[in-house]
Amino acid sequence: MKTGVNRGSRFTAMLAIALIATSSAFAAAPAPTAVTPELVKKAQQEGKVVFYTSVDVAVAEKVAKRFEARYPGVTAQIERAGSERIFQRLGQEYGSKIYVADVVNTSDAAHFIHWESQGWLAPYVPEDVAKYFPPEHKDADGTYATWRVTLSPIAYNTKLVKPNEAPKSFADLLDPKWKGKIVKAHPGYSGTIVTSTFQVARDLGWDYFEKLSKQSVMQVQSSTEPPKKLAQGERAIMADGNEYNLFLLKEKGAPLEAVYPTEGTPLITSPAAVLKNAPHPNAARLFQSYLFSAEAQQLLIDAGGLRSVHAQTKEKAGRTPLSKIKVMKDDAAAVEKEVETIKSRYAQYFGV
Repeated sequence: MKTGVNRGSRFTAMLAIALIATSSAFAAAPAPTAVTPELVKKAQQEGKVVFYTSVDVAVAEKVAKRFEARYPGVTAQIERAGSERIFQRLGQEYGSKIYVADVVNTSDAAHFIHWESQGWLAPYVPEDVAKYFPPEHKDADGTYATWRVTLSPIAYNTKLVKPNEAPKSFADLLDPKWKGKIVKAHPGYSGTIVTSTFQVARDLGWDYFEKLSKQSVMQVQSSTEPPKKLAQGERAIMADGNEYNLFLLKEKGAPLEAVYPTEGTPLITSPAAVLKNAPHPNAARLFQSYLFSAEAQQLLIDAGGLRSVHAQTKEKAGRTPLSKIKVMKDDAAAVEKEVETIKSRYAQYFGV
């Protein structure tokens, strides 16, 4: 595995997954694998692939349907949960030698550091990953790569908040006028929020969360929920959550507007990997190759509201380009080391 990459404030450098060495001897990544008729045939004989993912279920289902249309005879079974629930579930299953999942994706890149150290991931490099993904977005051992990228911005309901009165920074959320009007997600459930909490606490200090907890914040679980609560008018301000649900809801007519805080916006890289004991190994590899194809990556952008680092994709018109957004430094290795501290400190302030 690799060490974390020191990134600046712009697009190509800021998106790296921070990785750490898990052994003194590094395994060479396997040669890239193309999708062949033989692989497709074997996958069709297995008949299905089971995908554990933390991406919003609507997005996951779009990907699954497109995959099934491209490869008839292989059903994609989606098992969606928050990243931390997936982490717990996979740990319980592998601890009991119960193997259900074929491919796994969470929004906590630190999970993949742990899983690789446990020997639970199968080395597999899709051809597109080798050709079109930056080196910092693929594991040196060939066990995983960045499937999707998102941000965790602030946002507001434009029917409840005037643009000139909307918060521009994390510091603005501490204004007494927002008391009882804020919603945010929980790092005990969401990998996105574990990562964003780490980045904000590192850059602004834990006292920021201590002050925010006094704002009578509505606490929800998944990072997918704050944008939905905002769209429903249950709260006027979103302190965190994910950018892609904001995009999807706004494009359906919801009165939402994202705010990229002046201090920087938390950046979340979300890998995917084939599991070593996948019960449908050929379908798993076919599905993993599809996830990283230009078609699937563009689908994540256009229909999923996400960001991609695939060199052949294009950002959707009307969205602020990632290169124009000041983002916080991603550091999955640090999150992996401090995850329990992150959760306990957060619970100390918010009491949940």
